[in-house]
Amino acid sequence: MTGLFVLVGALAVTVVIAVLKAHRDGRFTAVEHTGVVDDDVERLDAERLGQPLGERATLVQFSSAFCAPCRATRVVLGQAAEAVDGVTAIDIDAEAHLDLVRELGIVRTPTVLVLDAQGRVLRRASGVPRREQVLAAIAAASQ
Repeated sequence: MTGLFVLVGALAVTVVIAVLKAHRDGRFTAVEHTGVVDDDVERLDAERLGQPLGERATLVQFSSAFCAPCRATRVVLGQAAEAVDGVTAIDIDAEAHLDLVRELGIVRTPTVLVLDAQGRVLRRASGVPRREQVLAAIAAASQ
């Protein structure tokens, strides 16, 4: 009987973790810059990214070669970039840019950063975001 209780308990914990992960996956969170001098704000420029920034916003995806969710995220970001003028989507191989990954605190792929026109990191998400979430993050970055 004890084994049954352990099994049910383990199953319940697994379900709770799965629900919490699904709830957080792909959600954009604002990167706080309050009380920070503008020079100290995280910025990425065209030289570091290897491509020019968008006139309005830039979507930067950190991905890896064998990451299935990265492919889905690439499609979502590409569609969002096509739908909004002045937005560029950039895909960065995390393994080839470990210095940048460490500097920005990227802990999983896919991770998406939303930059404003000046390259300031305003929002970030881990996991596959929905198109509506990406469009809302772009709108927030463009203000």
